[in-house]
Amino acid sequence: MAEEMQKGPNKDGLANTFLIAVFLCLICSIVVSGLAVSLKPMQQLNKELDQKKNILRAAGLLAADSDISEDGRTVEEMFADFNVRAVNLDSGEYTDVVNVESYDPIRAAADGTVSIGLSEDDDIATLGRRENVSLVFIKTNDAGIDKVVIPVRGFGLWGTLYGYLALESDFSTIAGLGFYQHKETPGLGGEVDNPKWKQGWQGVQLYDEGGQPAVDLVKLRSPVNSDASRYEVDALSGATFTTRGVKNLVNFWAGDLGFGPFLQKLKAQQMQASVGGQH
Repeated sequence: MAEEMQKGPNKDGLANTFLIAVFLCLICSIVVSGLAVSLKPMQQLNKELDQKKNILRAAGLLAADSDISEDGRTVEEMFADFNVRAVNLDSGEYTDVVNVESYDPIRAAADGTVSIGLSEDDDIATLGRRENVSLVFIKTNDAGIDKVVIPVRGFGLWGTLYGYLALESDFSTIAGLGFYQHKETPGLGGEVDNPKWKQGWQGVQLYDEGGQPAVDLVKLRSPVNSDASRYEVDALSGATFTTRGVKNLVNFWAGDLGFGPFLQKLKAQQMQASVGGQH
């Protein structure tokens, strides 16, 4: 009996094993938490860089397989030509109620205090809610506004597609469309990433003569130079729901509940400037 008492606790016992496991888990948790905190600034920088690349690619300023422009400019150098502004989607006016460097429109859309619910008839992009304030990315040159890039999103077949739509300086001609996140089927709806398909958006008219969003994705194109052909893009073969989703999301964000009021104000200002310049 005395010998057994002198042996002390059993190192191979269940209690000792449990204590060691808890200790190791605690150490691992501390290490992982520390790494997460230390890497967060780098992750944020990478996220911002990726956003800038996608905006530049939508605007046709950066090739899909490159991180520099044809003339050797870096992403940061090219993006310096853009101004990031917050826009009140209802009024179409610029606003300073949010910090554009940290504001997340998608997160705001989930907050009932800074977003609106969409009716079934209005919600053609299947968003559920729409933020009150969003962001626009405006490229300027010596003559004024060169391109406007707006964030767009909407439901496809398996989930929401997130991307950017770029417009030329007339605020109606599409310069490009690109998606940076989606869940569409590779080879079918996933063809939204196909450079050839994306090229087909260039030069398409976003609005009809009455100022209404008119983009249409079709299986059979209208005759070249016909009025209808100005608004047409090739449908995605075998991807009916994705095709419909892309059409609806583009037209929603170009409409009255999206960036329509903002783009209309830019057009009005452009016309006033043009008239003023003639006198």
